[in-house]
Amino acid sequence: MMLIEETVVPAAALPVAEFRDHMRLGTGFADLGAEDAALEAYLRAAMAAIEGRTAKVLLARDYLLTLEAWRGEAQPLPVAPVSAVSLIRVRDQAGVAAVVSPARYRLVRDLGRPRITAVGMLPGIPTGGVVEIAFTAGFGPAWSDLPADLAQAVFLLAAQYYELRHEGARGGDAMPFGVMALIERWRTVRVLGGRPSAGGLV
Repeated sequence: MMLIEETVVPAAALPVAEFRDHMRLGTGFADLGAEDAALEAYLRAAMAAIEGRTAKVLLARDYLLTLEAWRGEAQPLPVAPVSAVSLIRVRDQAGVAAVVSPARYRLVRDLGRPRITAVGMLPGIPTGGVVEIAFTAGFGPAWSDLPADLAQAVFLLAAQYYELRHEGARGGDAMPFGVMALIERWRTVRVLGGRPSAGGLV
């Protein structure tokens, strides 16, 4: 399995001004642009860390999932929430692609375990070939689309990154207890090689 992020969150969607207010930082300084760029970087780093812990995509973007085999008649998707599947195509060993009709599958929009289910049967994958699934995941395109606890967790973690900016890697990997408490209900249990636990995701 390989998951590729095909689009990135635009800078305009990030709450840099709100984060500046959260940090009680001043404005009107000559280097404000450089500082805003740093705040944006801390927000992106915090988002990535929280997405990695929860398997939840915060702000909407497009992904491409490549598989060598189906997981039965219901194929789990590795991140949530998924709002749309735009394309499924099968490639043979030579790279020749065939688009799968949307009539042959449907998206189950589960917040914990989104999946693609067959309408009839999913198409076969030829030996040496792959199936590619293009989909959009995220709570929405705007910061206001995020659940309040996840938005607060991003601010708290980004604030820690800001405060430790001069300390290099020392302590930088630790996630504060307050952040862990906020994201706990969003975490998805992953089980490798076997059936997922209740509400889990393989």
